[in-house]
Amino acid sequence: MSAQIELIKVLRDRTGAGLMDCKKALVENGNDVEKAITWLREKGIAKQEKKASRTAAEGVAWVKTKDDTAAVIEINCETDFVANSDPFRELVREVNDVVLEKEPKTKEEVMETIASNGKTIKDLFLDASIKLGEKLDFRRFAIVHKNPNEVFGPYVHMNGKIATVVVLKGGDEETAKGVCLNVTSDNPTYITEKDIPADVIAKETEIETEASKNDPSFAKKPEAIQKKIVEGRVRKNLCSNVLVDQVYILDESKTVGAVLKEHSAEVVSFVRYAVGEGIEKKQTDFAAEVEAQMHQ
Repeated sequence: MSAQIELIKVLRDRTGAGLMDCKKALVENGNDVEKAITWLREKGIAKQEKKASRTAAEGVAWVKTKDDTAAVIEINCETDFVANSDPFRELVREVNDVVLEKEPKTKEEVMETIASNGKTIKDLFLDASIKLGEKLDFRRFAIVHKNPNEVFGPYVHMNGKIATVVVLKGGDEETAKGVCLNVTSDNPTYITEKDIPADVIAKETEIETEASKNDPSFAKKPEAIQKKIVEGRVRKNLCSNVLVDQVYILDESKTVGAVLKEHSAEVVSFVRYAVGEGIEKKQTDFAAEVEAQMHQ
């Protein structure tokens, strides 16, 4: 193998760029591999700017625990194909390890942290984006701590579509995992009724009061009864979002609260990340796009 071909191979292995791009980078930089890598990355940055308007709503959510610390992350890309690729999964692993070990305060701090291979997380994102050809985004992370007498219940659903971690006081790991499955499946907003903010209750009461005016039979009831009816409807609406009041996914004859009571446990906190939630996906008319291309 000639020296030139060997350099191209080294450059391709380190950047994932195409053969011709690697060859051109070496020619432009006097066969200096490090300079060629910088050159390719700079070209990648230019490509990144073109990707800025794209929507990265696919990806992976993951959770890892170590001793009394857990780290939950979400990293986005544009397609499921890339989300399931080895380079993307390796990026997820590196970022999760860094967040768990270093416990950074901000995303910016994460991006400047040195990974296991000596590169910053920012560089790893850039390298992966060049290699995979998609916009990548480190969307969010959470660091969760527990006391030694508490228990983690981590769970990753559908190979990274949802990542959840629950902290229980009392109970055991099996109970924590069961409750975690409930959080993953039913996506509660609150742990108990006491956690519902007063302004949320007031708003829901206002909505139900107005809605009740459309019921002729409601107006005929005494005011005290009307108040109780509205309170009951508000409670029913809001309690569907309360974890302890939800049906326990592993035994539908019980509520989560009943299971917790059986095991002398209570939920301290939970974090649930679902990939792409809240991201507005761009809708495209494929036929119109093809038609436009044909007339260019």
